[in-house]
Amino acid sequence: MDFKPYIRVIPDYPQPGIRFKDITTLLKEGKVYRAAIEELAVFAREVQAEVIAGPEARGFVVGAPLAYEMNIGFVPIRKSGKLPYESIKAEYDLEYGKDALAVHVDAITPGQRVLIADDLLATGGTIESTIKLVEQLGGKVVGAAFLIELSYLDGRKKMGDFPIKSLVQY
Repeated sequence: MDFKPYIRVIPDYPQPGIRFKDITTLLKEGKVYRAAIEELAVFAREVQAEVIAGPEARGFVVGAPLAYEMNIGFVPIRKSGKLPYESIKAEYDLEYGKDALAVHVDAITPGQRVLIADDLLATGGTIESTIKLVEQLGGKVVGAAFLIELSYLDGRKKMGDFPIKSLVQY
């Protein structure tokens, strides 16, 4: 399925020169949203994922339904300071700023096969931090899945040799 027509591009948001890819227009189309999750599930099964990890917040709208579709667990990777239990954190650079992510210390078991799922691969900073957190907990990253990839920003370079699935590329 061609998912690109369901993604709205908003110029100059959140700042001049950025062409924001708005997935809400895809999410509101139930059959299209489901088709996207089902296509990512095929990839997740191929890499034999045992758990899905998704960074806050839009990674939740991809990762959680993907985990549900596969009948496996979902690990939320939260913004620093948002988790109630003992956690570890990793900082990263955004396209237009800095931030930090965190995960509970018991969210992933050593050796567990983890697929990272998010809405967008841009510069790769968010995913690079997510990979670090998973690996610090002893998890094995087996791939990453995205609705959108901004290939001109070379985010794949920060991913290492992990298999990557993106449904739409710009």
